[in-house]
Amino acid sequence: QLQVVESGGGFVQPGGSLRLSCTTSGFTWDYYTVGWFRQAPGKEREAVCCGSVGASTFCEPSVKGRFTIARDNTNNTRYLQMNDLKPEDTAVYYCAATKFVYCAGRYQYDYWGQGTQVTVSS
Repeated sequence: QLQVVESGGGFVQPGGSLRLSCTTSGFTWDYYTVGWFRQAPGKEREAVCCGSVGASTFCEPSVKGRFTIARDNTNNTRYLQMNDLKPEDTAVYYCAATKFVYCAGRYQYDYWGQGTQVTVSS
């Protein structure tokens, strides 16, 4: 069974940092692009960052300069490093995988994790 599993969410004060992890079962990241998405209460799910098969990365303007993607091929893990967190970053964060070799739109992702809550509050 092909699965994506996120971890690492939690509660943090504004200005703090968190690192989300995403690993897979049944396939490896070597051949898949990773997408990070988030969904706040009452809002649509939105793209945050993505990392292509070739290690190119892209982040949305709202998080650019604060969020980055890292990879650990040895442990088949992709990370979303989130720095300088703001209350508006509060959401459930999802990791997803697509066989597109480049960053893709939300509906091109085939496998989704269960989501992990990130809460930024003082």
